[in-house]
Amino acid sequence: MSRLRIAFVNAAHDGTDTRRNFRRELDADLVEFDATGGDLPETLDFDGVVVSGSRSSVYWDEEWIAPTKEWVGEAIEAGLPCLGVCWGHQLLADVLGGEVADMGEYEIGYREVEHTGDSRLFDGIDQQFTVFTTHSDAVTSLPPGAEEIAANDYSNHGFRKNRVFGVQFHPEYDAETAESVTKGKELPDERMEEVLAGINDENYRAACEAKLVFENFCEYVREVREIASESNNETVSA
Repeated sequence: MSRLRIAFVNAAHDGTDTRRNFRRELDADLVEFDATGGDLPETLDFDGVVVSGSRSSVYWDEEWIAPTKEWVGEAIEAGLPCLGVCWGHQLLADVLGGEVADMGEYEIGYREVEHTGDSRLFDGIDQQFTVFTTHSDAVTSLPPGAEEIAANDYSNHGFRKNRVFGVQFHPEYDAETAESVTKGKELPDERMEEVLAGINDENYRAACEAKLVFENFCEYVREVREIASESNNETVSA
């Protein structure tokens, strides 16, 4: 069977690190679109959709955000499996009718998250696992009919609704990205030093477990594609 063809909606304003990380972790042919530059797919002819993080907030009035929401909504309506990471997680929740708000504080660094629902997205991952986080917005109200699948003491860290999955944390980050993102934040000196000290080999290795999210998502997309192919073949035969 041919490789998956996934629409990669890159919402990072400087997408270089984001591109490198997602292309490394996803076993699929990624067709990349620079969302912040107004570049969005003109078709829904994909096996799935992945939406990246961003330094924007989903509720900001930036001209590229509304069209991105509109296209993602069309993809969801068409039944395409979708995975959102950080800002992408929040965008999917917003599009599906959930609420996203400023937390009033910043979660950043390697932290523990627990998966709270029985979701195949976390197959092979311990119930409590290490991830890198960097966000000040959170999904404060899940979309109607959505199931929470991950959380910690800061916020919701994952949800699923039908074929849509979102995770607040960054399973794609390598240590280089974690360090550069941290240095780009305005944090008190003491907290900056604490977060940077936590970006070490031990924590990175622990966080690699969460990369299974991508493998599990791709396996799910393959299953959806196979079911659709079988259905089409039955229609033709009939």
